[in-house]
Amino acid sequence: MLRLSSPLKLRTRIMLLVCTVIALVLLVVHTIFVTQSTALTKNSLEEKARAVARTLAETPFVGAAINDPQQQQALQRYIESVRKHNELLYITVMDMNAIRHTHPDPKMIGQRFKGGDEVKALHGQESITEAMGSLGYSVRVITPFYYQGQQVGAIAAGLSTEKVEATISANLLLAYLALLFGGVVGAVGAFYLAHKIKSMMFGMEPSEIASLLEQRSAILHSIREGVIAVNTQSEITLINDEAKRLLRLNGSFNELLQGQGSKNWPKILHLQEVLQTGNAQYDEELSFNGLDLLSSSVPVRVNGQIAGAVVSFRDKTEVHQLVQRLSGISNYAEALRMQAHEFMNKLHVILGMVNIRAFDQLEHYIMGIAEQYHYDVGALMRQIKDPVIAGFLLGKINHAREEGITLTVTEDSYLPESSQLDQLHVLVTILGNLLENAIDALTGVPEPAITLALDYEEGSLFAVVKDNGKGIPDDVLPHIFERGFSTKGTERGLGLYLVKQSLAQFENSSIVCRNNPERGTSFIVTLPYMAKESES
Repeated sequence: MLRLSSPLKLRTRIMLLVCTVIALVLLVVHTIFVTQSTALTKNSLEEKARAVARTLAETPFVGAAINDPQQQQALQRYIESVRKHNELLYITVMDMNAIRHTHPDPKMIGQRFKGGDEVKALHGQESITEAMGSLGYSVRVITPFYYQGQQVGAIAAGLSTEKVEATISANLLLAYLALLFGGVVGAVGAFYLAHKIKSMMFGMEPSEIASLLEQRSAILHSIREGVIAVNTQSEITLINDEAKRLLRLNGSFNELLQGQGSKNWPKILHLQEVLQTGNAQYDEELSFNGLDLLSSSVPVRVNGQIAGAVVSFRDKTEVHQLVQRLSGISNYAEALRMQAHEFMNKLHVILGMVNIRAFDQLEHYIMGIAEQYHYDVGALMRQIKDPVIAGFLLGKINHAREEGITLTVTEDSYLPESSQLDQLHVLVTILGNLLENAIDALTGVPEPAITLALDYEEGSLFAVVKDNGKGIPDDVLPHIFERGFSTKGTERGLGLYLVKQSLAQFENSSIVCRNNPERGTSFIVTLPYMAKESES
């Protein structure tokens, strides 16, 4: 199959376009210059001859000498001197009968002037003609001259047409050199311009840029984060569909682009500060027109100068839901790890007792494990009807036991199976973080113990997590729910913050901390909980 040739590159197109325009301009300029230069050169030479002829016509010596035979040689010398000085082909002084009295060739003196164009001058009218004379083809000016008020003859000043053409040719040579120079400069300029434009476009062709813009647009409108870009005047230059969706939730999008809202929203979204300082801001929490957003704002720099800013944001509620799910999965995995670890330890004990053939002791050991398992699991399953929470708590009990801590679920605790998966994830997040904090708080405490109480009543769940640790210092207590605050080092301080944020999703939910340095710490949680058995 034949392949169609690829279209011209942008650089080639620019060079061809610029070179064509320059060539046309130079051609027009050249045509005008040649036309004007030829005419001006010819007129200039004619004016020179006319000026010489008129000057001689006004010279009294010429009028007096033409009728004085004794002055003929002096007149010839004078006229030849003027002719040579002005580089003319000839200057002929003739009387009223057209008889030459001067001529570059002395043999022609006394003979009649040839050409026929002298008649007009002998009748008092100046003439400019091109005619063949005794010295060849020439451009000549014939001017009448007077002596004592009467015309006594005419003066003819001639220029060789070859000299006129030589002068014009010299001017044309300059024109051709200028044309060549302009063409070379234009070609170099076109190449530089094309290279500069191509470098500004990062070496890409227009089709590649169009494809890149389409891809960028598709990416921006497909991501699950709102994106807004502004210029240095805080005017929107780009906004994707998700940003429109988020900002339209409360009918705020129309106010965003017009009215008083257009002056305030860049400041609220931190874009104004980013434009002024040039410092990026990441993971900032803000409230905008009733929306809780998690945003990141960064400046856009072009050649080291701030040319605008971009903010990306998403609904904080969605982020918290994702964090909760990840936290729940992490807790599930931790529970499975603990159970697998405990199971492997027991298998090693059983294997050792088999190797030493202590079968009677092995039987008692296995029976004890089974009774303990049935006691723990059976009691837990009777109280905790939801299998996810039951498995989760069983893992936490085993984890606490490995740490030397007794984790007990009160006998009167009761939790029905949940009808909503989101509530289940939230509960796992809340209990997981509270129990982990309690385990951490019991490090180094004698006879450490944790008590968990769950009480369900008509769509509400009350949970109490209590430990017998040293309590929380009074100066720390007001800050325990702040993000990133921790007394255990860096990269901590998210547990209680997540608990607080999880509860904020539900109405009529709360968490209370009761702190007693002698009795430990208690966290009391209240949240809505829909049970399957309560659904109509």
